[in-house]
Amino acid sequence: MTSASFDWTAGYASQRLPVFGRNVVSTSHPLAAQAGLRMLWAGGNAVDAAIAAAAVMTIVEPCSNGLGSDAFAIVWDGRQLHGLNASGTAPAAWTPEYFRAKHGADAKAPPKRGWDSVTVPGAVSAWAALSEKFGRLPFADLLAPAIEVAERGYSVPIIVQQKWTWAAELPEITTQPGFADTFLPHGRAPYVGELFRMAGAARTLRLIAQSRGEAFYRGEVAAAVEAHAKAHGGAMTAADFASYRPSWVEPVAQDYAGHRLHEIPPNGQGIAALIALGILRHFDIDTLAPDGVATQHLQIEAMKLAFADVYRYVSDPASMAVTPAQMLDAGYLAERARLIDPKRAQDFGAGNPVKGGTIYLTAADERGMMISFIQSNFMGFGSGVVVPGYGVSLQNRGHGFTLDAGSPNVVAPGKRPFHTIIPAFLTKDGAPQMSFGVMGGNMQPQGHLQTLVRMLAYRQHPQAACDAPRWRFNHGRSVNIEPAMPEATVQGLRDLGHQVENFQDSYQDFGAGQFIWRLGDPAVEGYVAASDPRRDGLAAAF
Repeated sequence: MTSASFDWTAGYASQRLPVFGRNVVSTSHPLAAQAGLRMLWAGGNAVDAAIAAAAVMTIVEPCSNGLGSDAFAIVWDGRQLHGLNASGTAPAAWTPEYFRAKHGADAKAPPKRGWDSVTVPGAVSAWAALSEKFGRLPFADLLAPAIEVAERGYSVPIIVQQKWTWAAELPEITTQPGFADTFLPHGRAPYVGELFRMAGAARTLRLIAQSRGEAFYRGEVAAAVEAHAKAHGGAMTAADFASYRPSWVEPVAQDYAGHRLHEIPPNGQGIAALIALGILRHFDIDTLAPDGVATQHLQIEAMKLAFADVYRYVSDPASMAVTPAQMLDAGYLAERARLIDPKRAQDFGAGNPVKGGTIYLTAADERGMMISFIQSNFMGFGSGVVVPGYGVSLQNRGHGFTLDAGSPNVVAPGKRPFHTIIPAFLTKDGAPQMSFGVMGGNMQPQGHLQTLVRMLAYRQHPQAACDAPRWRFNHGRSVNIEPAMPEATVQGLRDLGHQVENFQDSYQDFGAGQFIWRLGDPAVEGYVAASDPRRDGLAAAF
């Protein structure tokens, strides 16, 4: 029998169990988790492990991320938290006039796919910056597992193959320059269990390893990117790459249930989870049944209020009319909480806080270092553009801009767009408690909210909170709910006015998370980890 002989859809409901250890890596692909463990075995720390895992992820889950991704990270170095924003910036040529001239006077935003959706990718810069600041092993060693996987190939797993097949049916992706040659080697998506190699990506990874990323931003790879863009009508230049730098930032935070949730500040949407938790503090949610109508309703309504403000105000910080502190002001969130009616669903607008397809992974080591890391191409394969010979599949984060001059998120040269990917970190009394994240578009802050409420209000362990059924707010009063949610709860939400709709998004779905919870002294009690069953992932430890 060959891999094609099996029915890969057959199976029975099962439960993942939490994983315990003093050195842990949790990712959405086992080969990436194992790459991280290799670094820990070799004497590296959690950051070394995360970089190695992230590099492998660009190869084994190309339907979510690649060498042309963006990234964010939150690191506990043993004493304090550090935030890293490695989201890309717009090419120097990008203005509203540029897009209207190319895509029509009625264009509202940069296109979803193609070169005019690509901002400068930041993930490689994140790897280099994290290694320089925190790493213990030589940078080149961290990329060795990814190079090996890219050259020797790997058997495509089930969930990745499903998302790959979905993308292969979309002409808006498959017709982009370089995509079919790289990702449809036989004129189709690979089958489950079929071997897939990325020789071009291996070449680029070697260049990155040898130069600590310089070849990517100021060398051979950047020159190849510019040539490919020019040949296909894009505005990206090697100068755009050369001028790019990631930014170290101070995380923003919100207290909830005796803990403190930390997120990367705007231009990302992590503040949505903080707003929602700040609103929920005004309800005795821990007295409600964890899977009942009342708690799910309150969480959905709080999330709606959070998104209303995030979509109105969040952009590149230099362009925001309000500050994160104003959006998180306790008095303002108390006002927003009073808008929630426990007896009916509502469609909320933004308030006035002024007074006057992504991969996620996490790692932790026995010395106490923990890292929450996320990188993404956005909307699956991103722009669909792949640089030939180099295997660089590029994100489409530029689609997050608007051409509306009145919006804080209007496109401009060198500006960062609104971003969906958000790593998270939980502390208690100033000490690290959990590094975690949930991938999947606007599901990410919703996943942060739902899993944290389950853990902190209802004492569900990380794997149980990860496995539990989720809802996803879309817009207005529209929500999607996983089939495992009790039918009585679903009907109860309908009775309150929630419009429970069939879920049509085969890629973003209900998110997928990775969690590492510190149990005590990392060298003694260690950690407990969870990996989401909605992906092909693995939490691995020793």
